[in-house]
Amino acid sequence: MGSLCSKQRYFDKPENEENGQAAEIERRIEQETKAEKHIQKLLLLGTGDSGKSTIFKQIKLLFQSGFGEAELKSYTSIVHANVYQTIKILHDGSKELAQNEAESSKYIISSANKDVGERLSEIGGRLNYPQLTKELAEEIGSLWNDPAIQETYSRGNELQVPDCAHYFMENLQRLSDANYLPTKEDVLYARVRTTGVVEIQFSPVGENKKSGEVYRLFDVGGQRNERRKWIHLFEGVTAVIFCAAISEYDQTLFEDEHKNRMMDTKELFEWVLKQPCFEKTSFMLFLNKFDLFEKKVANVPLNVCEWFKDYQPVSSGKQEVEHAYEFVKKKFEELYFQSTSPDRVDRVFKIYRTTALDQKLVKKTFKLVDETLRRRNLFEAGLL
Repeated sequence: MGSLCSKQRYFDKPENEENGQAAEIERRIEQETKAEKHIQKLLLLGTGDSGKSTIFKQIKLLFQSGFGEAELKSYTSIVHANVYQTIKILHDGSKELAQNEAESSKYIISSANKDVGERLSEIGGRLNYPQLTKELAEEIGSLWNDPAIQETYSRGNELQVPDCAHYFMENLQRLSDANYLPTKEDVLYARVRTTGVVEIQFSPVGENKKSGEVYRLFDVGGQRNERRKWIHLFEGVTAVIFCAAISEYDQTLFEDEHKNRMMDTKELFEWVLKQPCFEKTSFMLFLNKFDLFEKKVANVPLNVCEWFKDYQPVSSGKQEVEHAYEFVKKKFEELYFQSTSPDRVDRVFKIYRTTALDQKLVKKTFKLVDETLRRRNLFEAGLL
């Protein structure tokens, strides 16, 4: 009997341990569930090239530890790819304009750069790019400064020339250094298409401060073929941050050269607003790329875009820029209220003027977003 009793106690011991482990797991799950309830889910949406991913990178720099050396190094190949892709677009664009334009002579590349241009265009069409050497950088710089390429660059809006073109072309010597390590500015300018979903957790006032909310920000691909991946993220969203590149009113889509980018933005914003799962979701509209918009408005009439065809300029200089911006802002406001059913009009809707590359402005904007969402939470809790 005694041996049976001792054997029973022997078998009870692991069972008690298993029960203890199960209870600990349950406790941890309960703690994590409670913690998750305090995390605000933000969804970063917008079309391709709207600046979403630059905003995402700024958040990492501002409210997290930024980019470590290994991560910075990983951008070397991306930066070099941007250089090769840009010079190919400009070279091929100049040849196309030389063939089709009435004033074709100004788009003809000089004989000194002709062979170099053909070779660089071939490199830019490869799947794998060589490391940017000093010799290649000098050739790219020579082609970039060719009058025909500069004329072509002035029509970049027609040719899908990326916004980073001027920045990288003016920094070729540094980018081609044998010991080159990308800077945070290089990373912000670097253009790589977002595919799938990436996320980051942050707090605008620091995670250890009780007064601040903790946010989980999701960035998704903006190109049309990426948008089907958004749907599963729509549930439980505190706020949608929608990026609209207001400088792209005269440009067409990368994936469809017959579709105006601003019209695509309009249609996407309208579609997102009407999603049933966003009935009580706050909307933060970032009218982005204001720096480029400011330069463009003076030269390209706003009414070249079908949506803005009723725009009438009233002045010039800064006054005209402000007038044009307010017109665009009003168009988005009207679209918001037209696309919002009466039972949703009390959801929070704010518009912010942004330039994703301007770190101080992005920081200020997210502080305002944080304040808006905290006030909404207090209101819903009956504390305001």
